[in-house]
Amino acid sequence: MLPADVLGMDRAVAERRARDLLVMVGLKGFESSYPMELSGGMQQRCSITRALLHDPAILLMDEPFGALDAMTRDTMNIELQRIWAESGKTIFLITHSIPEAVFLADRVFVMSTRPGKIIDEVPVALPRPRTLDTMTSAEFAAAVRHIRLRFGQDGERPHGD
Repeated sequence: MLPADVLGMDRAVAERRARDLLVMVGLKGFESSYPMELSGGMQQRCSITRALLHDPAILLMDEPFGALDAMTRDTMNIELQRIWAESGKTIFLITHSIPEAVFLADRVFVMSTRPGKIIDEVPVALPRPRTLDTMTSAEFAAAVRHIRLRFGQDGERPHGD
């Protein structure tokens, strides 16, 4: 409820919205839990709820799952996709994980090293909803490879910029 307090939102309206958001992110029943009582994935979903409480037009996420183990990160990618579909929000996600970017995005913008500038835009036309099996498709692999080539991660020198 901190964003509601900081922004001076009507308390009753904010509480109803918070409860609805907790249902959306799968945390119904954990309204009174302390952070230490929640798993890492649950804490991340709580953070998403907090960010959505004031109904922003855009949700900015900077490496939101970077500290999670691989299995929890996969689960959170599925959850974030579901939350995106249910909320209809524009999400701007920054990640160093190329597969995560391809899995979640409709468009991936590739940035150069310092000074950072956009060096490529890769449309991702994979059907939604995406499942973990999507990551085994040829289309997914091609998009990941295209982006990796921009960084020279194919064992060769970087192409282009």
